[in-house]
Parts: sequence; C-alpha cells; structure tokens
Amino acid sequence: MFNFIKKAAGIAGASLIVALSGCDAPGVSVSDASPQGLATPAAHYAAMPDAGRTVPAIPVEKVPPEFLRQQVSYARDVPVGTIVIDPSSKHLYLITAPGRAERYGIAVGRAGFGWSGEADITGRTTWPTWTPPPEMIARHPELARYAKGQPGGLTNPLGARALYLKTDGRDYGYRIHGTPEWDSIGHNASSGCIRMINQDVMDLYTRVPDGTHVIVLTEDGTFPTKLTVPPPAPRQARAVKPKASPVYVAEAPSGRV
Repeated sequence: MFNFIKKAAGIAGASLIVALSGCDAPGVSVSDASPQGLATPAAHYAAMPDAGRTVPAIPVEKVPPEFLRQQVSYARDVPVGTIVIDPSSKHLYLITAPGRAERYGIAVGRAGFGWSGEADITGRTTWPTWTPPPEMIARHPELARYAKGQPGGLTNPLGARALYLKTDGRDYGYRIHGTPEWDSIGHNASSGCIRMINQDVMDLYTRVPDGTHVIVLTEDGTFPTKLTVPPPAPRQARAVKPKASPVYVAEAPSGRV
C-alpha cells in the first residue's frame, strides 16, 4: 500500500500552494494561489435540507478563510482521486486533476491520538450511528446510554456523513466524518478521526467512491513510510474477588476510537 508514495517521497519538500488563506504553514506557499470554486462561501455553507433534517447554516464569518472549501494548486505528485490529509495544516485535499485539488478544513486527533499512514475508504454512510467504545464510556460514564449506539441526527458526533477507513483490510476505528461542532475545525480536537464541517463532508461524500485511497501525512508534513498509530488505551481494571485478598486483572484493549 505504501509503494506509490516512494516516488512522491523524493519531492516531499515540495510546497502545497494554498489559496485565500493569506498565511503560511509548514511546507506551504501562497505564491501561486488560485481561489476558484468558492466565489460565495455563504452559499455553500447555508442551511441544507437532507433526509428530513435541516443541517444548520455555518457562520462563515467566524471560520478562518483557510478552512473554507476551495480549489487550490497542489504541487505534490499524487494520483488524481487520492485524498491527502495534512494534520499539521488541518487540511484535507482531494486531488481533482494534475496539480489541482479541492481543499477542506478539518479537525484532527488531539495530543496522543494522532496517526499517519495510508488507508482506503471501505464504506460510506449518511447520518451514521455512533457507538462510543467501552474505553470512552469508562472516561465519560454519561455516554453509557449510547452503549448500543446513538442514532444519526443533528447532535450525533459523526455528523451528516461518515467515510470508513481500513488499512490492509484492518479497521483501526478511524473515520472521516462530519461534526455539529463546526468551531472545532482547524484544531486538534478528535480521538483520531478526521472531522469536517457537515456541508463539506456532504460535498466530499458525493465526490469519492468506496476504494478511494487516503494518505495521512506525518506531523511534519512528509509522506508516511508506514502506518503509525497510538498504542491502545488501557481499559480500566476490573476487580476479581477470590477468597483471599483482591486481585486486579486488566481487560484487553478494544478497537481504537
């Protein structure tokens, strides 16, 4: 899965050309910006009816322009149709043509939850159900009411769409999904999943099929050479009550959030 990036690794120092942002990020240049595709940001982020729900409008004046969807020049040698996620700049790029990309603002994993590597989209869902894993319920007991799943809806943490990722057929629990917390975009805020504004993930959903290849860059913006994920979070110990003094046995960790 990591074969085609070997060619790209030779130009890992090439810049990503960013439109509209007006500021620099690691490995980014604004010298050849091309702000096509979002002439009226408010129109794209207006309230949207969808499957009997209305996705709320986004106050675009409160979102830094660099995190609004836009077409940009993209200098790296990546096949058309690939998704490239740059955690350092908080951007997701969908390569639409040689040297061109649709760029979206994202939120990524907070400290201790970041990852890098390659994956493929193996499923896509509208208004997905969210099921918190046991270790999250242990940290936040109030989530126990969703142990069997929170139905899709406007307050669901997965938002309006979810794209499910696997690496070499294995599900590490990572998703690209929407979020009702639009103000988390541009921050390290998730448990490793890639968050998008609902209107943006709805747009991406229509553009990418199952099988789409995803590359998550390293923290310094370079191509990954392997999958790097955080160690599994330890589950809370459970007490075993033998006849003698109590003994505590740690449960095996489950899948990552």
